Amino acid sequence: MTGIPHCSAMSFSLFDDLFRTELGRLASANLLRSLRVVTPSDAVHVELDGGRFVNFSSNNYLGLTHHPRLRDTVARVASTHGVGTGAAGLITGHTDLHAMAVQDLARWKATESAVLFPSGFQANLGAIGALASLTPAESDRTDSPAVRFLVDKLLHASLLDAVRATQLPFRVFPHNHLEKLDRLLDDAPKDQLQVVVTESIYSMDGDRGDLVGLADLKKSKPFVWVVDEAHGSGVYGPDGRGLCAELGVQQQVDVTIVTLSKALGLSGGAVCGSRAFCDLLLNKARPYIYSTSVPATVAAGASEAIRILRDEPYRQARVRHLARVTRGRLSALGLSLPPGDSPILPIVVGAPERALEAADRLKEAGLLVLAIRPPTVAPNASRLRVTLSCEHSDAEIDALVDALKATVG
Repeated sequence: MTGIPHCSAMSFSLFDDLFRTELGRLASANLLRSLRVVTPSDAVHVELDGGRFVNFSSNNYLGLTHHPRLRDTVARVASTHGVGTGAAGLITGHTDLHAMAVQDLARWKATESAVLFPSGFQANLGAIGALASLTPAESDRTDSPAVRFLVDKLLHASLLDAVRATQLPFRVFPHNHLEKLDRLLDDAPKDQLQVVVTESIYSMDGDRGDLVGLADLKKSKPFVWVVDEAHGSGVYGPDGRGLCAELGVQQQVDVTIVTLSKALGLSGGAVCGSRAFCDLLLNKARPYIYSTSVPATVAAGASEAIRILRDEPYRQARVRHLARVTRGRLSALGLSLPPGDSPILPIVVGAPERALEAADRLKEAGLLVLAIRPPTVAPNASRLRVTLSCEHSDAEIDALVDALKATVG
C-alpha cells in the first residue's frame, strides 16, 4: 500500500526549533508581530480585547467601508452573481459587472482601459512584470537588458519586490531627488527602456512625490512613468481621481496603479493605462492570469464607490480639512511632520520599544494607533502611523491630540 510519505514528529520538532529560534530573535528586537482579532462596529470604531476604540490605524479615509450605498450594492450583487467568481478572468471570471468596473475605473483615471487584480500587491507585481517583458523594437543589443527600472527609495515594498522579481537591473534614487534621477537617465544606454516608478502619496511618511518635477523631467528625458496612487486616489483630485489629476500631470503618466481597499472601502486593485498596455497585462501579468478574479461584488462596489466620490465631495473635503488641522496642532506641540494635507501622519519615535510603549498608552486612552517598526520602516525610524478618516469627529481629533501630547509631545 502506498501513500503520502510519513513525516515524523521528530522532523517537525526540528523544523519548529528553527522557527522558534527566529521568532525569539524577532521578539528580543521588539519586532515580533502577531494577529489581533478586531471587530469593526462602524467606519472608525472597533471592538478589541473587550474594549471599544477609535480606530486611527485604518486606510478607510472616506469611511466607505460602511457606506449604506456600498453595502446595499454588495448585498444585491451577491444575491445574483454569488460571492465568488470561481475562475480567473481569462476563463469565466470576467462578468458583465467586471466589464463595467473596468470602464468606470478607466474613465475615472482618464485612461483607455484598466485591469482588475485581486489585490494592490498583485496589481504592482503584474504591472512591473509586464513592463519587464518589453523589448524596444529598435534594440538589437545583447550586452545588457533592454529594460531598466529607476525607483524612489521610499517605494512601497510590493513595488520593490516586483522590481527585484524581474531580475533586471534597477537603480534606487534618494526620495524625491530628481537631480539624481536626471543623472541616471543621462547615463542610460540610448536604446535601453527606462521605467521610473514612484508614488503620489507615500504610505509611511504621508508626503507627496514630486509629480510636477517628474512630469517636467519627462518632457526632456523620455521614460515610462509608473505611479502608484494607492493613497492618493479618493483623497485628491476632482471626484477623487487622485493627486496626478489634481496637479494636472495625469496625461504624462503611462501606468497608474490604484487599490480599491483604501479610500474606496473595498478590496483588490487595478492597473489603468492605454488599451495596448492593458491588453499586454492580460497576456503577460502572471498575478492576473493565474489568480481567480475579484468577486463581482467587488467589481460592482468599485463602480458604486466611484459614483459616491462624485456625489459626496464633502468626504474628500472633510478628511483633508482634518489632516490640515491635526497636522497644525501636532506641529504646535513640537512634533515633526512632513508638509502637506494627506491623512497619513507619521509620529517618528525611533526605537521599536518606544513605538510599542506609545501605542499601548494610546490604547489606554481608547485610541487604536499601531506601532510601525522595521522592516516596514528604516532602522531607528519606528513610529506611530496615525491615519484619519472623514468619519472621525472633532471630539475624537481633540482626544487624539491630547493623548499624543501626553505620550510623545
